[in-house]
Amino acid sequence: MFEVRRAGPHDGDVLGEIHAAAWEAAYAPFFAPAFAARAVQSRRTRWHERAAQGAATILLAELDSRPLALSAFSPSSTRPGRAEIHTFYSHPDSWGSGVAAVLMAETLRRVRNDGFAQVHLWTLRDTPQSRRFYSKCGFTECGTARTFDFGDGNPLDQVEYERAC
Repeated sequence: MFEVRRAGPHDGDVLGEIHAAAWEAAYAPFFAPAFAARAVQSRRTRWHERAAQGAATILLAELDSRPLALSAFSPSSTRPGRAEIHTFYSHPDSWGSGVAAVLMAETLRRVRNDGFAQVHLWTLRDTPQSRRFYSKCGFTECGTARTFDFGDGNPLDQVEYERAC
């Protein structure tokens, strides 16, 4: 059975493991191996502080009490009146299980309950699996693109998706 709950500071390790494993599987191939290894390690350790800060709502989805997916959202800093999903990752062990769809539905419900009618997010242009997932969840590409540098001096193209809540 799936359960979605708000993550807390005590969830930093599990949030980090989900983020690191998913990022490594989906994004590491875009980078030099040494940079990718440092980026994976960084993702394992950054969630304690983020969860403690409380600047974003962080949700954790579990299947039979095993944490498998996370999302984080807050009011958008670039699109007034909208929410932005900053982070959405599921552990590769859970791909195809349905946990990501359950988490997205709950994320959208909570965004709506927070008073937002619209939400947007960014994803890499060259990640067809992510783009298919967002489309299946009712997001549409809105025509906005940008480059994003993950810290290696090699900016990658991102595309923006949006939808009503």
